[in-house]
Amino acid sequence: MKFSNMLSTAGEWLRGEGPHHQVVISSRIRLARNLRNRAFPGWAKKAERTSVLEQIRSRVEELPEMQDAFSEGLQDLAALDKQVLVERHLISREHAAKGAGSAIVVNRRQTLSVMVNEEDHLRMQSIRSGLQLKQAFKLVDKIDTALESKLDFAFDPRLGYLTACPTNVGTGMRASAMLHLPGLVLSELINQVIQAVSKIGLAVRGLYGEGTEAMGNLFQISNQTTLGEKEEDIINRLTKVIETIIDKEHDARQTLLQRKPSTLCDQIGRAYGVLTYAHAMPSKEALNLLSVIKLGIDLGAFPEHQRLQIDELFIQTQPAHLQKSSEQKLNAEERDYLRAQIIRDRLKIFAKPDISKMVRESGPSFTNGPSTNE
Repeated sequence: MKFSNMLSTAGEWLRGEGPHHQVVISSRIRLARNLRNRAFPGWAKKAERTSVLEQIRSRVEELPEMQDAFSEGLQDLAALDKQVLVERHLISREHAAKGAGSAIVVNRRQTLSVMVNEEDHLRMQSIRSGLQLKQAFKLVDKIDTALESKLDFAFDPRLGYLTACPTNVGTGMRASAMLHLPGLVLSELINQVIQAVSKIGLAVRGLYGEGTEAMGNLFQISNQTTLGEKEEDIINRLTKVIETIIDKEHDARQTLLQRKPSTLCDQIGRAYGVLTYAHAMPSKEALNLLSVIKLGIDLGAFPEHQRLQIDELFIQTQPAHLQKSSEQKLNAEERDYLRAQIIRDRLKIFAKPDISKMVRESGPSFTNGPSTNE
């Protein structure tokens, strides 16, 4: 599969068809593995990294799940192409900085990606739409088992899988879910939730992982412990926490509808107005406003069939995707103008917010709020 073919289609995880898709954007399982008696990538010299790459890459490409996959050495990818892969959550920001001796293999549906010589020799990940951690684990576990039958992984009977970073030793697994939490943010309850989640040993990160900002009301929740706990137990515990957060998000949305309907409608109306008529739109502002439109779809202010159009804009309006689609290098100002134009063109066929429908579906407590479709 060519890079252009992959770029022409949105990943399956972005279609918003999975369980609890109104809150859970995606579920991801990542496994870290290393070859026995080989230096970790960060300590290995170029010749050894290249040798490890040659040994691993061919085995990955042989997998039935990777038939007609996109496979490329990072030294052969332009910086812009690497950033596109980061924006699609197919590689890490750290892997995008790599060159000779590192590679990426992505299946056609973009549900499986394998990074070779990132922090570890192998970083395998499965990503699915909605809350599907168990299904994502089943998929990545299958290729892990297949590769382990052909490669000699570094494994200690007492500690488990050995990894470059001690925090990954054991299962080598990071399970995470990307959550859309505008209700908790608008209700100013998000910090309470983050603190509660952190206290039980889970991590809360931004849009692109550790050290990044939670733009567009998007948060990543993941496990931190990989030692002394089975994969199934980690996934079950994380799933229960996420289900609790889903309930709290839905409760926050309903509370906003009942107690602050005018504020909520104002937010949705303003977001629609700015996105429809703005001629310059920075990336952060676009994500935050698209988040409010997405909330409007969840609450019935916009037709459900338009959900995919908004979900795709979250990716298509990112800096690297904008430059790739325009086939030219753009400075920040030029990207802001192009981003606004793409959003305006998309919203031309988008229905105006149906505030009256939100009124009807919210119940009698909404009667003091707006009652017309403006």
